[in-house]
Amino acid sequence: MDVERTIDIAAPRDKAWTVMTDVERWPEWTASVAGAERMDAGPLNVGSRARIRQPRLAAAVWTVSVVETGRYFEWQSATPGLKTTAGHRLEARGSNGTRVTLSIGWSGLLAPVVRLLYGRLSARYVEMEAQGLKRRCEVP
Repeated sequence: MDVERTIDIAAPRDKAWTVMTDVERWPEWTASVAGAERMDAGPLNVGSRARIRQPRLAAAVWTVSVVETGRYFEWQSATPGLKTTAGHRLEARGSNGTRVTLSIGWSGLLAPVVRLLYGRLSARYVEMEAQGLKRRCEVP
């Protein structure tokens, strides 16, 4: 992955999973997401889709490609010449802690250009998401 951030959260993994997979509520806890709309109902499964709007970026439809319930989900967004993949991993740290790793990477013909133009912005957004998730999950 091109950008990766790991953060420890003082909350059980199931709580972090619930917060992280409630995609439509992301704008409540991270300023890196201006809007999020699930395009289907129910829990995140392979094939689930969401439209995500982020400041300074075009809206994108993300499709879940991998799910390990309670532990990991990955989704992808594609446009001609570019595929973006984002990972969301949770590891239990004792009975009341979680280590979260968020990542994003690009592949395809336009990947080098996207890295150059949006790499720093993406790193800031991943950091905002990690810190926001931590704050949201650690609320009693």
